[in-house]
Parts: sequence; structure tokens; C-alpha cells
Amino acid sequence: MILPVSDMNSQTSDFLTEGGQPASANPKVPGNETQSSPEIPLEKAPSDQGSKGGAEQTEPTRKWRNLLLTVAALGVVFGDIGTSPLYSVQTAFALADGAIAPNPENIMGIISMIFWSLTLIVALKYCVLVMHADDEGEGGVLVLAALVARKMRGQKAKFAAIIAGVVGATVFFGDSVITPAISVLSAIEGLEVIAPALEEVVVPIAIVILTALFLVQRFGTGKVGRAFGPIMLLWFLTLALAGVEHIVRHPEIVAALSPHHAFRFGLDHPGLFFLALGAVVLTVTGVEALYADMGHFGAPAIRRAWFMVAYPALVINYLGQGGLLLTDPKAISNPFFLMVPAWARIPLVILAAMATIIASQAVISGSYSTAKQASRLGFLQNFRTVYTSKTDHGQIYIPVVNYLLLALVLVVVVAFQDSTKLATAYGIAVTMTFLITSTLYAIYLRTYAHSPWWQIVLYLVVIGGIEVAFFSANITKIESGGWLPLLVAAILLAVMMFWHRWSARAKVALIEKEGYLFSDVERLLDGVPKMPGTAVYLQRFRGVMPYALRASVELNDSVREKLLFVHVVRTRVPHIHHVDRVKVEPMRLTADRTLPGAQMVTIRIGFMDSCNMWALLGPDGAGLVDEKTAWHLTHFRYAGGGNAYSRFAAGAYETLNDTADSPTRRFHIPPHKACEYVTTINL
Repeated sequence: MILPVSDMNSQTSDFLTEGGQPASANPKVPGNETQSSPEIPLEKAPSDQGSKGGAEQTEPTRKWRNLLLTVAALGVVFGDIGTSPLYSVQTAFALADGAIAPNPENIMGIISMIFWSLTLIVALKYCVLVMHADDEGEGGVLVLAALVARKMRGQKAKFAAIIAGVVGATVFFGDSVITPAISVLSAIEGLEVIAPALEEVVVPIAIVILTALFLVQRFGTGKVGRAFGPIMLLWFLTLALAGVEHIVRHPEIVAALSPHHAFRFGLDHPGLFFLALGAVVLTVTGVEALYADMGHFGAPAIRRAWFMVAYPALVINYLGQGGLLLTDPKAISNPFFLMVPAWARIPLVILAAMATIIASQAVISGSYSTAKQASRLGFLQNFRTVYTSKTDHGQIYIPVVNYLLLALVLVVVVAFQDSTKLATAYGIAVTMTFLITSTLYAIYLRTYAHSPWWQIVLYLVVIGGIEVAFFSANITKIESGGWLPLLVAAILLAVMMFWHRWSARAKVALIEKEGYLFSDVERLLDGVPKMPGTAVYLQRFRGVMPYALRASVELNDSVREKLLFVHVVRTRVPHIHHVDRVKVEPMRLTADRTLPGAQMVTIRIGFMDSCNMWALLGPDGAGLVDEKTAWHLTHFRYAGGGNAYSRFAAGAYETLNDTADSPTRRFHIPPHKACEYVTTINL
């Protein structure tokens, strides 16, 4: 059966051999000028990391560029951490129906815990240490897992490292369901401080804001993103100004910077200390964005934004909230908004709403990137991806992920209806990510940095010990709502493992169906008339004959005189330079014999790159194809045989495949020049 590609649904075939994430490349192709993905250059977008400025870049230009990168990083990376003061202190004293009384001893202890969590987890672990573990400037738990796997001996050890990264990605997505809900709810709840009667409109307003936020994702974050940095800069300045007043009025709160207050609180009230850890962890949620966004902004810009703006502003604000509570324990109902005078609360609610929307945006964008990385690693199908920026390879939009996340977020808002209640579900997933990252980083220290054992042990005892305590404290949240992100993560992990396993089975079945190229192609083409022109056949696996070749010969009883067998290899590095991407060689049947008119084309891409075949192979690239070239693709349907489970699994695999992006869109193939041959195979 043959159908025009333009009439087909998103199809299942993945022609890439490894995994990664798209980064660039989407120039216009003939007949496809109206496609949703804009024109994007092939090279990686410039980042602060690795940019030397060059002879043509003056010192003022470098400084201005670094300033812009720092402000941009402030807006995108620190939205989640930056909005934690809205609810974290309040939550600490609201746990277990107010088991922790807002007395001076407890206030000093909790503020001290918050300060040292920010210092040790965010500043030391991520900004100073973990961000050194990068792959050509890229970061994130999946990247770290791939780095570690590269050094592991044995396939089982490599697979275990990758699985650890996949688990980290799933729990990140689980927390991504909660972050937009708790952030927006906590901001809108400021209306209750202004007028308690407005309590009834908090949830509807939050639903409207969140729905609008997800609906505008399709337009991209480029234009909105330019406004993120200045808004978040204003937000952090507001945090600092709100806190300074209460520090001046109650300078004794500065003593909370000493760790002995946290230790004393833990020794005198171990039960309350353990309980408080479940709320203190809220102050460091979103810290994975520091690491995941390295490739977008560069480590120097992120570090500058943290140490120069975000870190001091957060510390001042938390100290200010502590100072307020020392003299007015009743302010625990909402210490953040009660820090400012009544006249400033409405503007603060508006600014907080804007900041929380930005915080949500960062998590949503991170979900797109995580899904794409997982698909490139072979644990998810290739979803349709839209590149929303002409220069920024990190700005992508995945419709399936967007609307799935929107549905889950709205369910969470309706189910919990209150940020304090929602906070009981928050934290357990992110602490799991902490532990996974620390474990992988400890292995990285040994295998890459060759650090002595005492340094690794010190890291695990200090940082790992804190994170184990965080995780243990958050286990108590499972019954009261912590099950939600774990359930989301478990379902996603099950789907990813199912996809990985059945993709392997499909690979074996596909090879059996298509046959081996070098042994069969000469016999297939023997005596077949040749027509002028070029035909491209995509190879899923090297050395395997594309089914489309056999089908096109049988259907047309002819073949083009020039044949290109294209195979795409995904490498374990984030980016492959343009000059190294395409390799063309004659198709050798034996060591001394080639097939006339046939060429083997290998396209190598990094897991952060996209594959624009028209740009790479067309007139502006290798010059192998033109507007008259015919593109032949294969679409496989899957059927299960034997028992009921096999039939169910094949149907589930087929359903998941139907959500994948079509090869014409993924590879930017001119759709009016492509034909797709449909066949069924048994798994």
C-alpha cells in the first residue's frame, strides 16, 4: 500500500540509531514554506560558556553580552527558586496542623536551615561542583548519566547509569506537574490577604492563568523570554527590599546565619526538625534548572546570576520573614505578603503572579527538553517538535507534552485548591532527583576527575547526607499527597521502559522484514529499468535494505539511476560541527566491487542537534539532492501474535508510535516529493 506522506498521520519509524535532543536547523524547503518550524541556523546558538569573544569582539561588547546573558539566566533559570519565599516559610509552620510553633527558637532554627540549604545544595553542590560535569557545555541529569555510562565497563553497568538518568527525568516531570500549580496558586492567594472574601476566586483565576500560559506556548518563548530577565530582576530586588526593613528592625535575626541554630533546633526537637525538612526543601526546588540550562546560558552566566542577585536577595528575604515572625507570630498566616505595608500588597500580588508564571514557564520548557532528550536516548518516541526561535536551539515546543502537562496541572489545582495543601505533595520527587544526581556525580568524580576517595566520601557525607535527610523527611508526605508526583513518575517510567523494550523487539522484526542490503540489493535491481533522477531511501539500520526500495521497485517496475541510502547516527556528544556531519561513499558490495549509481550517506548528529536533511543534502549543503529528488519512506504497522498480552502490547506500541513525529517533519523532507509505503509486521 502506498500513500502520500501529506495524508499520513505522524508515523512511527525512527531512522536514528542513538539518542539526544534537537538543537538547530530548519531552513525552508521547496513546497514547505508554510511549515510551523521557522528557519534556524545549523550551528549551536552561542553561549557564555566557551565563547572567547574573538578578535572582532571588543571588551565593552563582551561585557554587554555577558550582562544580557546573566539577566536572561536570572529570568529563566531562577524562577522556581525565586518564588519559593511565597510559601516555604509559611508551609514550615503549617505542617501537621501547626506542630512547629512560631516561637523564637523555632524561627531561628528554620531560617538557619533554609540559609544552609541554599548555601550547600544550590551554591556549593550545583553552582560550584556539579556544573563542572558537562558535555561540551550541556548539562542535566540525562547528560550526566550519559557521561558516566561512557566510562562504565560492561553493558549492564552502562545501562544502569542510563536508567538512573531516566528515573531522574521521570521524577523531574512528576514535580513539573506540581510546580506551576503551587507557584500560581501561592501568588493568587495574596488576594486573600487583601480581602478574605476573595478566597472563592483564587482557584478560578489560577485556572485561567495556567490555561492561558499553556495555550500561548505554541507561539514560543522568544519574545516573552526577553521580558523574563527584567521582571525577575525586579522581583529579586523586591524580595531584598521587603526583607531589609525587617532585618533593620530586628537585627538579631542575622544570627540565624550561624549553623548552630539549625543544629540546636535538631538536637532539642528532632521530631520537629525532621518535619521541618519537608518544608525547607521547598526553598531549593527547581535547582535542577541550574544544571539543565547550562547549554542555553553557559555556566558563568548562571553563576553570576546566582551569586550576584538571586542568592543575596533570597537570603535577605528569608531573614526578613524571620524578623517579622519574631515580633508578630500571627503573621505566619502569610508572612511573605504581610512583610510589606497594605498599600504595596496589590502591586506585590501582581508582581508575584508574573514571577510565578515565569517560574512555571521554566519548568514547562524544561519538560520539553527532558522529553526530547529521552526520545533521543531511545526511551520515548520522537514527538513532533516545533523550534520557536531562529537563533536559540533550546527554545522548542512539543504539543503532546504541553497539553498532557496542562491537563495534569489543572487536575492538581482542582484537587488541592490550596498552595499549603499542595506543598504536602511537593518535595519527594525533587529529593529523589538530588540523590540520583549526587550518586552519578560521585561516580563522575572518580571516573573523569580522578578525585581522591577522601574527597568523594566527604562530598557524599556532607551533601549526600543532607539530601538523604531531605528525602527521608519527604517520605512522610506520600500519604498526604506525595504519591501524586511519584505516581506520575512511575507511569512515565513504565511507558519509557515499555517503549525501550518493544522498540528493541521491533528492531529485530524490522530487520527480518527489510532484509540485508548488500546481499539482496543487487539481485533486487538486476534487470530493472533505470529512470533519470535521484531517489533517497532512509535506512533505519546500517546494512539493512529499506523496505521502501523493494516496494517502489515492485510497484513501479523501475528505479532511479542515482540512489542515496541515508543513515543517521546520533552520537553521545551534544553537537556535531556542520563540516563533520555528512559522509558520502560509494556503496560497496564487496571490498573491490561497488553498485553503480548507489551511494551510502551517513549523517552524524549530536543528541542536542536536529537533522535537517534538506539543509544538509540540498544545494546549500552536500549538493546531493534537488527539487526533483524522490524521497521514499516506510511506515510500519505492528501486530501481535499468540497470547493476549502480545496483542495488547503490540497495540500499545502502535498507539505510542502514532504520537511520534513524522519523518518528513522531523527530517525536513519536502512532503510533496515523498511517498510512504505501508506494511505490517508481527512483533
